[in-house]
Amino acid sequence: MIDPRIAESFARQSMMTSLQARLIEADAGRCVIHAPVLAGFQQQHGAAHAAVAFALGDSAAGYAALTLLTEGQEVMTVEMKINLLSPAIGERLEAVGEVVRNGRRLSVVRAEVVAVADEKRKTIAVLQGTMIGVQ
Repeated sequence: MIDPRIAESFARQSMMTSLQARLIEADAGRCVIHAPVLAGFQQQHGAAHAAVAFALGDSAAGYAALTLLTEGQEVMTVEMKINLLSPAIGERLEAVGEVVRNGRRLSVVRAEVVAVADEKRKTIAVLQGTMIGVQ
């Protein structure tokens, strides 16, 4: 089950709406987001653009952090690093975000983005960054 405040926050993300992303899981320092690889977000070789992998990983990591914050707080990315490991070729992308360390104001987070094609999974990116809790 997904906390309604997390679902409501995710629903306000117009970029996730544009990517047709779905919030699959958001609980206790972990978040999973799925999105199809859409023709309008591909680069010239037919793979999903790196910006899509970044957006999904950043959002999954951010919502993982939000699950550990109190009512009335939100998160914003302070910094995020991405390693692109392989082209994002597949029917859909899945991003799994996790909190590495939750602090009073800052949280260190990571995410893995996987491309799924014919039920075969391939890690295409890993991200690590810092989120800040805001009022």
